[in-house]
Amino acid sequence: MAEKQTTSFRDLINGDTPVLIDFFATWCGPCHAYSPILQQLKKEEGDDLRLVKIDVDRNQEICQKLGVTSMPTTIIFQNGEQKFRAAGVQSIGVLKAELEKLRA
Repeated sequence: MAEKQTTSFRDLINGDTPVLIDFFATWCGPCHAYSPILQQLKKEEGDDLRLVKIDVDRNQEICQKLGVTSMPTTIIFQNGEQKFRAAGVQSIGVLKAELEKLRA
């Protein structure tokens, strides 16, 4: 399950564990196609990854701050730094490769 946002955004992204944020919209077709890919990734990565979904329509302020203009947008943070960013649906292979880079 994706985590609910209960902490501040800064606190959320400051951990050593990579945080993958999926910026999505309920009306976005590709976002719906992307969700099972992310769920599979989370299942495979377990506690080595935090998966957070942010609805762009409900969180416009953070989207503006980060310049998120297309959905889905994937951003991976670690230790407060943006490590990866891509617009559109990403394959599980691409995401796993990016996470591997963070472990190296």
